[in-house]
Amino acid sequence: MTDAPVATQAPRRSKRAFVFIMITLMIDAMGIGLIIPVMPDLLQEIDGGTLGDAAIWGGVLTTLFAVMQFTFGPAIGSLSDRFGRRPVLLVSLAVMAADYLVMATAQSLWLLFVARAIGGITAATQSTATAFIADISKPEEKAANFGLVGAAFGIGFVLGPVIGGLLGEFGTRAPFYAAAGLAALNLVFGYFVLPETVTDRIRRPFLWKRANPFAAFAALGKLPEVTRLLVLVFLYEFAFIVYPATWAFYGQAAFGWDSGMVGLSLGAFGIAMAIVQGGLIRWIIPTFGERRAVTGALAFNFVAFMVLVFLQNGLVAIIFTPFTALGAIITPTLQGMMSRRVADDSQGELQGVIASTKSVAQIFAPLVMTQIFWAFTADEALYLPGAPFALSALLMLVCLPVFFGVTSRGRRKMTKTG
Repeated sequence: MTDAPVATQAPRRSKRAFVFIMITLMIDAMGIGLIIPVMPDLLQEIDGGTLGDAAIWGGVLTTLFAVMQFTFGPAIGSLSDRFGRRPVLLVSLAVMAADYLVMATAQSLWLLFVARAIGGITAATQSTATAFIADISKPEEKAANFGLVGAAFGIGFVLGPVIGGLLGEFGTRAPFYAAAGLAALNLVFGYFVLPETVTDRIRRPFLWKRANPFAAFAALGKLPEVTRLLVLVFLYEFAFIVYPATWAFYGQAAFGWDSGMVGLSLGAFGIAMAIVQGGLIRWIIPTFGERRAVTGALAFNFVAFMVLVFLQNGLVAIIFTPFTALGAIITPTLQGMMSRRVADDSQGELQGVIASTKSVAQIFAPLVMTQIFWAFTADEALYLPGAPFALSALLMLVCLPVFFGVTSRGRRKMTKTG
């Protein structure tokens, strides 16, 4: 009886469990954006340094979070295959709630580092939550359900900065208390509604080689046709991270924004990005084709980044921010191009390599972007808060020949085979 698939259990309980997973994924995404609006003030409050100093520490914290996600993601996924989804998810939520309380009361940078590292580990449960969705979904339902997973992340990305910004008006610690309360309430909800989906039939032993985060890169040599596209993914992701890494510091330095305004601007950007990736891309690709769509998006991103380098009017920045998301069609388009270049039995391997490539960018980009921000705000003679966006614009120019090399090679192959 205990090994019966969840799909055969009561539909109501299965729906409640599905809602729990969606909330968990949303809270994971919120945890990334929640602290962005209050981070400048919090770091200055703890460290007592300048805004530029706070930006450097903020970059270190962002990188630390990404490193822990990259390092522990495969391990936590393997643990859920061995011990089950339920205990891994519930324990992670409990640790997450405690971690937010630590961040809410931290009075030193080292304690903030420890808390952010633990937060990165608990956020690595995304693979477990996705595995649960696969466990309870019928084959014909999986695609739609995985789409809802993306939607939950999108909602969390939008709500995180907005809630963080609004609660930041009540103090730099308020967003963390709110996040701790959400995680704790979701833990109680999950305790009563979340069934176990790992049965003896699909349980597998925990092996360290399956928990190795670098194993995905070994697949690069097996996928030579997509290597150049993966380089493009890395370059674009590196440039795109200028937004979460520096936006709060940039908004405060360039326009005098408070945490509420930073949160609202990021929320507008997130909504626009969801519209672009979830809706407009379905019209853009058939109308213009992948080559023109990516080329146009790279050119648009170059212009948008250069505008942000020299923009000095806060109202114009708020109006302009949602439009910068129009370039967000690049990543899903590249994923589609790569997917067609590998065999059907290599799709999972491909997605793992793409995720690892993005993680490497997420580890290094915040450090570089925040260092540039510090260098161009520490000296009044070189004062240019938008300087990190200049590097992102330069990377868009680098992306163009890389992409043309991919498409030109594809055209030559088609000519030879034709």
